[in-house]
Amino acid sequence: MNQKQLLMHIMEVSFAMTEAVLFLDTHPCNTEAMEYYQKMKSLRKEAVKQYEKEFGPLTTDSNYSTSEWEWTQTPWPWE
Repeated sequence: MNQKQLLMHIMEVSFAMTEAVLFLDTHPCNTEAMEYYQKMKSLRKEAVKQYEKEFGPLTTDSNYSTSEWEWTQTPWPWE
């Protein structure tokens, strides 16, 4: 995937996670919904990991560098 496609995928699975959380708020014992949430969470984690490996940090909590501030070293996600 290119950068734009990968970012879109991250947004899609993030949205799916949010929707699952809203459903689980009213149906906390629904095992199928919990499994779906866990699957989307795993997909998002892997996609973010891939994005950051290829294009740099995506969120402030993923700036792993200890020697410099990496936000200024790569283009912003919308650039």
